[in-house]
Amino acid sequence: MNQVALVGRITKNPELRQLSEGRVQTNFIIAINRNFKNANGDIDADFVSCSVWGKLATNVVKYCGKGSLIGVGGRLQSRSYQRDDGKRVYVVEVIADEVRFLALKEREEKTSKQVQPSEQKNSTMLQTTSEQAQEVPAGFVLPKEEAEGLPMV
Repeated sequence: MNQVALVGRITKNPELRQLSEGRVQTNFIIAINRNFKNANGDIDADFVSCSVWGKLATNVVKYCGKGSLIGVGGRLQSRSYQRDDGKRVYVVEVIADEVRFLALKEREEKTSKQVQPSEQKNSTMLQTTSEQAQEVPAGFVLPKEEAEGLPMV
């Protein structure tokens, strides 16, 4: 059985890559706080690489920015490659087949202001700083802003 479920914050804005045959993909790293404090009384974080494909990748890039709290479900995949200096590098990453948007932060290119839903309760539109409305998938609800910041090293 190879299943992973993680909740963490995106460390930088994801970027969409267009691949052959019209496929799209994005990579991002999520920071996940540990459940205990270290010897100094601080909470450490783990940084996990994630890869997302297709329509889900497009939605992650469209709605998530640095600091967005997301849930990721998928599987672990390992691979290796040879660097120019001859050393073999091993990589383990999460191949996500499910991403849940828990607390979104707007992408830095626009502003550092948090993305907020429109004032109408039953609306399926997401208001952006450019005052343009974007469609949001049916049943999608944005929670209130989290008080915690993004753990950074």
